[in-house]
Amino acid sequence: MNIEQILTETTKKAVKELYGAEADDAQIQIQATRKEFDGDFTLVVFPFVKIARKAPEKAADEIGDYFEKNLELVSNFNVVKGFLNLSINDIYWKDFLAESLKDENFGYSPAGTKPQVMVEYSSPNTNKPLHLGHLRNNFLGFSVSEILKAHGHDVVRVQIINDRGIHICKSMVAWLNYGEGETPESAGVKGDKLVGKYYVQFDKQFKKEVAELIENGMSEDEAKQEAPIQVEAREMLLKWEKRDPEVMDLWNKMNGWVYKGFEKTYTEMGVEFDKLYYESDTYLLGRDEVINGLEQGVFYKKEDGSVWCDLTSDGLDEKLVLRKDGTAVYMTQDIGTAILRFRDYPNLEKQIYTVGNEQEYHFKVLFHILEKLGFENALNNYHLSYGMVELPEGKMKSREGTVVDADDLLAEMKVTAKNIADEQGKLEGIAEEDRDELYKTIGYGALKYFLLRVDPKKSMLFNPTESVDFAGNTGPFIQYGYVRTRAVLRKWDAPIPRQFGSLEELPQAEKNIIKKIHAFPAALAESANSMNPSLLANYTFDLVKEYNAFYQSSPILHEQNEELKKARIGITEKVGQVIKAAMRLLGMDMPERM
Repeated sequence: MNIEQILTETTKKAVKELYGAEADDAQIQIQATRKEFDGDFTLVVFPFVKIARKAPEKAADEIGDYFEKNLELVSNFNVVKGFLNLSINDIYWKDFLAESLKDENFGYSPAGTKPQVMVEYSSPNTNKPLHLGHLRNNFLGFSVSEILKAHGHDVVRVQIINDRGIHICKSMVAWLNYGEGETPESAGVKGDKLVGKYYVQFDKQFKKEVAELIENGMSEDEAKQEAPIQVEAREMLLKWEKRDPEVMDLWNKMNGWVYKGFEKTYTEMGVEFDKLYYESDTYLLGRDEVINGLEQGVFYKKEDGSVWCDLTSDGLDEKLVLRKDGTAVYMTQDIGTAILRFRDYPNLEKQIYTVGNEQEYHFKVLFHILEKLGFENALNNYHLSYGMVELPEGKMKSREGTVVDADDLLAEMKVTAKNIADEQGKLEGIAEEDRDELYKTIGYGALKYFLLRVDPKKSMLFNPTESVDFAGNTGPFIQYGYVRTRAVLRKWDAPIPRQFGSLEELPQAEKNIIKKIHAFPAALAESANSMNPSLLANYTFDLVKEYNAFYQSSPILHEQNEELKKARIGITEKVGQVIKAAMRLLGMDMPERM
């Protein structure tokens, strides 16, 4: 048992023996003691006041006295109102440090000890390259999957590639009309960027045609429907759903360009997937389910032939599930995808969708529709919602070509890291041939950390220069803290001590940093349970700050007391291990030198 479990069990015994009552886990609240008070752990006594029939201070004093007499680990206690602050013997912290140094998987749960979960992330459209919003999505989804895996879950990482629909046809129509046979090779660009260029081209032509129709007396809504290039895109979608050979050839060719481009970006980002799903496959299953649901009365057909689901009784709206021409919408394919995945993975307990918060209503509707269809896993779906990312310049718009391209931003992060590191002299002594890889490690680490340190639910402003600050709550600050531990251990140049029993007592600085290391498993568990990497990111930031303060106040290699020096070396080794393990779960690499 860990210390929290020991304290919980002792609390139950104390309540039973002192007051003749049974305490359950929900009543027992144990937390780290606040820095302004003496102690290591605090027991909240208020839940037991009614049982004890005494004032909170009196009950806390009695329970504290029980701890001191019956649990050797507790050296003393103090009471602040209804809070019992317990001090833990130094021997526990010394033994914990020694044991943790032997545990290569410290903080992680054994693989496969928790249920299988699926995490969907990225899920791009094949009509444009990945952008800044996709970076937050990918880093968040990948990090959550890694954190859940470290917490013992069997994790399946997937994406749904939105490779069909009117938006895809828009790029295809524009390429046919204006492309003149251009290819990624002839243009010298990645395939996803080339296709994205024609998506923007479509929008420009569409706006021009709408303006002309309005000028000729047509209403704006009618003009948007009757613009020739829009009509051409709708006709192409109908041909695609009928598997017209020419349309299918063009679709396969342009999507192929995009997939090659995506793969390069994913490799550069350091994310991967276990399985890919394609909307062009799953929408068929979704359409079948809609037709079945129509027969069962779950859906209804309007006079124009479109199929809808009435969710007004659930406090929602009416939702289109098939267009009047029989073509599928996003909801159609999402119904099919959800059902298919649970069929593909019979042991799947939960499916997690990493999608921006502008789609919250969509997923509420999806989960309600699945429930109405009688899908047994309808309640085992979760929308991991996250806020939008903006730059100081403002909001991005794909159709207008004002998005921040993911490839360009990654390249910019390397340049930003180079400029700041060179300016501050952070890479002095690093061989020139090693610097380019180091700029990448620092720049990408800065980007990932900056996007993950914020609670996913919050929208955020991303500033590339601020993210590479070596002095703030940033990736480079944490990387520099890790490098500091490596530098100390290179100078030590001897086996890492694994026992500290002969050390008579631990100074407070050592105890504080060991306590922070001790909190890693709980931080990881909380991050996993809430699917919130920011908790782990900020825990690691606090750990590095604590170690920096320890490093400044406590000489390590020049300490005269040999036993204390060994303890400090052990602490340094373990801090480095925890930083590297925690940041690996955020997708960040740690350099050995800076």
